[in-house]
Amino acid sequence: MNSAQLVSRLTRQSRSNFYYAFLFLPRPQRAALYAVYAFCRIVDDVADLGGDPARQRADLREWRAEVARCFDPAGPRAPVARRLAEAVRAYPIPRAALDAIVDGVEMDLDRSTYETFDELYPYCYRVASAVGLCCIEIFGYSEPRARDYAVNLGVALQLTNIMRDVEVDAQAGRVYIPQEELRRFGLTVDDLRAGRYTPAFVQLMEHQARRARHFYDTARRTLPAGDARRLVAAQIMGRTYLALLGELEARRFRVFGQRVSLPAARKLVIALRTWAETRIGVAA
Repeated sequence: MNSAQLVSRLTRQSRSNFYYAFLFLPRPQRAALYAVYAFCRIVDDVADLGGDPARQRADLREWRAEVARCFDPAGPRAPVARRLAEAVRAYPIPRAALDAIVDGVEMDLDRSTYETFDELYPYCYRVASAVGLCCIEIFGYSEPRARDYAVNLGVALQLTNIMRDVEVDAQAGRVYIPQEELRRFGLTVDDLRAGRYTPAFVQLMEHQARRARHFYDTARRTLPAGDARRLVAAQIMGRTYLALLGELEARRFRVFGQRVSLPAARKLVIALRTWAETRIGVAA
């Protein structure tokens, strides 16, 4: 399998919500996005699948070195990094954003809880907004506000993931719900780890959902109208995750013992409607 096939396969096998957003893009953009996504997936797995912190940190140092090599004529070594280097040569993907993604992953090795949302925000920025800042350089845009759109949308997407995966993360020793908010609603980390579904848990999650919707709304307001067509893939991502948030709300946040997701057909419908709205003016 060559490196191009590898990055495409990683994206397909993940069943990522992003995959359906990429389908409508020209092949060169799609290839670059697959490379960015594969990089994110592999780096994230360093923290999620490893059990040796020293080895994990060494692997992340190597990925930082690979990012640096993407901007060096000699080029990187790993197959996925070589595809990422091709994307960097084709599009103005900022090195700072790629470094931030690695920094965000390393935060999972440094800490397992966050006292306040202000403490959590840098994590959301690094693991999600920084990805968006890479992606919009591939999509293309003309107005600087598009970067604000990418940052706000990234935080919204990450907050949605945190809500969906709250039990799995807690069982893995990581709690992204701010500790002060757990206390405010009378809950503990053990409640999340044990999957205790209570009225207090629902109220906690409603609070998280309101915050996520704030970031979705802020992203929508900062989307430059003149860049709407070029950023259609980002809009598909946003609407897919917003639908996932709606599904969580409709189920009254029954996330324990199950993984809430959208059927592939629904994701495709969202993608088609969003594409139609931005391209030919069909109301979503």
